[in-house]
Parts: sequence; C-alpha cells; structure tokens
Amino acid sequence: MNVGFDLDKIFINYPPFVPDGLIDRLYKKKANGELSYRIPSKAEQIIRLISHYPLFRPPIKKNIEIIKKLHRKNTDKYYLISSRFSFLRNKTEALIKKHELDMFFDGLFFNFGNEQPHFFKKAVIEKLKIDLYVDDDLRLLNYLLLENSKTKFFWLNAKESRKLESNLFAIKDLSEMFM
Repeated sequence: MNVGFDLDKIFINYPPFVPDGLIDRLYKKKANGELSYRIPSKAEQIIRLISHYPLFRPPIKKNIEIIKKLHRKNTDKYYLISSRFSFLRNKTEALIKKHELDMFFDGLFFNFGNEQPHFFKKAVIEKLKIDLYVDDDLRLLNYLLLENSKTKFFWLNAKESRKLESNLFAIKDLSEMFM
C-alpha cells in the first residue's frame, strides 16, 4: 500500500501563538469560489522565512513517533507530499534533516516548482498511486477526492473523527488512518 502525508500540521506544527485562520488567510486566496493559493510577496516571504526557523516550527512528536513505528514495520511505502513553495526550500530541507524525517519516507515530494498546491498534490498522488493520504486542508482534500476516487483521504483535525464522504474521513489522530 502507498501512503502519503502532508508535512505542515501533520509532522511540523505552525508557529505557536499564531492562529491557523491567519495563516490560511495569508496563504489562500478567493478566486470565484475556486480553490486557489497565492505565492506571498517578497516582503511576506521574508516574514514567512523567519517564521520557518525550527524554533517557530516545533515537531509534532506524537505523529513522528507513529511514522517511525510504521517505517519499522516495513509493510507499506510512505511518502511525504508537501506543497511548500520554492522560497522555503532551504528552511524545509533544514527541518527535514533536523527531525530526520527523510529516514522514514520512501520519497519526499515538494512543490518547489511553485504550482498551485492542489494541482501539485493531485499529480503526485496519481503518479505514486497513493492509496491513503492525510492532510490538514479540508478544501484541498475535497478537491482531491473529486479528482481521485481510488484514494482514501483523511482530514487530520482536532475536533472530530467521522466519515465525511465515501472516501474522505475526519480523524483526530494519525493512527486512525490504519484502523
């Protein structure tokens, strides 16, 4: 089985004391109701680069422990699929190395070509024939499930665990993917 994971809010947390809604507002844009993301301006990129220092991006240790255990079982293939833009390349590589995440995945895929994140993830999921995929972005998952009915999608959130669609499930804990 091929299993895909997003990076942010799955293995690396947002900066403390910064509301998720603010980050979403800075990252997503409204385009006639269509899903769309924007590459930050140069000034915003500087702020985002500062916010991506390891001090401001703590690991989600519980989820890292889960991927370590899964990796040790060696029964499936695990892929990290992140839509981080190219201006975050060095910070992303440093975080991956610092938390040794590259040790637990069969492949790391980043959006350093600056595609729209949902198009990038759709292409990678199709190319790798991902069976299970987890992300924290519900709007992105809703787009992906319409584009790929063979993949089972999981929305990692802190509020609820339940079936949302035939192939979309809300989960509060990463281990729920494998129940």
